[in-house]
Amino acid sequence: METYKNLLTNKNFLICFCGGVILFVTSLVVQFFVSGYVNSLPTVPVTDLILSNIRVHDVGGIFVYGSVLLFFYGFLLGFRHLHYMPFALKSVGLFTLIRSLFVILTHISAFPTRIAIESPFFNNALFSGIFTGNDLFFSGHTGLPFLLALMFWEKKNIRIIFLGFSILFAIVVLLGHIHYSIDVLAAYFITYGIFQICKVLFKQEWALFLKK
Repeated sequence: METYKNLLTNKNFLICFCGGVILFVTSLVVQFFVSGYVNSLPTVPVTDLILSNIRVHDVGGIFVYGSVLLFFYGFLLGFRHLHYMPFALKSVGLFTLIRSLFVILTHISAFPTRIAIESPFFNNALFSGIFTGNDLFFSGHTGLPFLLALMFWEKKNIRIIFLGFSILFAIVVLLGHIHYSIDVLAAYFITYGIFQICKVLFKQEWALFLKK
């Protein structure tokens, strides 16, 4: 409680935190409209070295509930350690904006045998366009937990958890033919680059993040 009190009465922290919230929410809005845009375009699928040679598996449950579990774990971690939030929010926001830019540039439809994602969490206008559309390159499910793992690289247990999520989702989206293999492979390289950019752009937030 003392830590909360110190942070919530610190003007610089509040500015950084509010800036993070604004960037994060803005990125979600942009992603929503970008997903709607690419879903409205006439697109065709392409062949894939991996997907064309493995049968599709019904991994929808893991894909959906794994995403929910990742969200709640990240939220609880940030709620418990509030000083993580400004950098995390801004980094995830920038990650989402950059991914939206890539999505706009790449117009490919989902692989023909892609599994149908059915869940009460995603079966509505807000989520269906994001999680079941043609916003394929690069894989957000693979990249986002990897981004979080990079943030917590010095904290072994947390790093392993987020890396586990990233590897799990990489396997799941391939088995379910949800993403092309290039979407998954590129996610690791692009995400690492985004993380390095975030450390430069958000120096104050990164310094706060690293505080014990």
